[in-house]
Amino acid sequence: MAENLNRRLRNALAPGAGLLMPGAANALAARLIVASGFPAVYITGAGIANTALGVPDLGLVTLSELVDHVMAIRETVDVPLVVDGDTGFGNALNLRRTVRLLERAGANAIQIEDQVFPKRCGHFEGKAVIAASAMVQKIKAAVDARGDADFLVIARTDSRAVEGFEAAIARAAAYREAGADILFVEAPQSVDELAAIPARLPGPHIANIVFGGKTPNLPREQLAAMGFAGIIYANAAVQAAVAGMSRVLRHLAATGSLAGVEDGLASFAQRQSLVDYDGFIALDRRYAEPAEGTK
Repeated sequence: MAENLNRRLRNALAPGAGLLMPGAANALAARLIVASGFPAVYITGAGIANTALGVPDLGLVTLSELVDHVMAIRETVDVPLVVDGDTGFGNALNLRRTVRLLERAGANAIQIEDQVFPKRCGHFEGKAVIAASAMVQKIKAAVDARGDADFLVIARTDSRAVEGFEAAIARAAAYREAGADILFVEAPQSVDELAAIPARLPGPHIANIVFGGKTPNLPREQLAAMGFAGIIYANAAVQAAVAGMSRVLRHLAATGSLAGVEDGLASFAQRQSLVDYDGFIALDRRYAEPAEGTK
């Protein structure tokens, strides 16, 4: 199963494919993403920090917390999972363990970045990056650690904001040479920079579109035409959930009723369908203890 999903994801992330991968912060969001027709899920570190801990994306999520989320999401969906592994939770040795734990938990790809620890959201100010040579060694460790050669190592550089665009391109080239399967130059700041990434470094690349972030919000067709293999919307579901919850809860606080805001609510039946209530009830009946006096 895992090997099949690994291969499926590798084949899907071809240059120019423009594979859309919304971010899930929990298993419910992952179910919604798959139910909406998306072929893969991006497990967002920022989303987990925001929803599970109520904190900003500042490197506060632990490896064990991330593994727990990956396991829960893998239990509920059967599509490839790309996991935001932040900085790998330490040095090259720590990263080896991170890769092995996430692979066993059900991940099909890990994204690692070259920020110092504790990291910051890719669209925050005040980021700092480790030496490119140190990141090269971490990539080599990640490649060596994976159990299946089709498990993808995605190398992200945050150096655009720290050292400039040319340095980011140079780092990305070095990371590919080190063995990264896919490159991810985070937070390019113009259409020209976006287009230059796959043009100057042919091969599979990821683009990250953050509503309100630093990167131009281009449509999938344009990004695919530029050559991007995958496009992540890491925070779209979280931002939509915050907006929806805020609207309904403000209305309830102001009026004491849900009347007038019904269009902002999933129905009871929709909610139960999403979490496969009928399937669990069928299992419950299948394994129910026989009534006394029956066989």
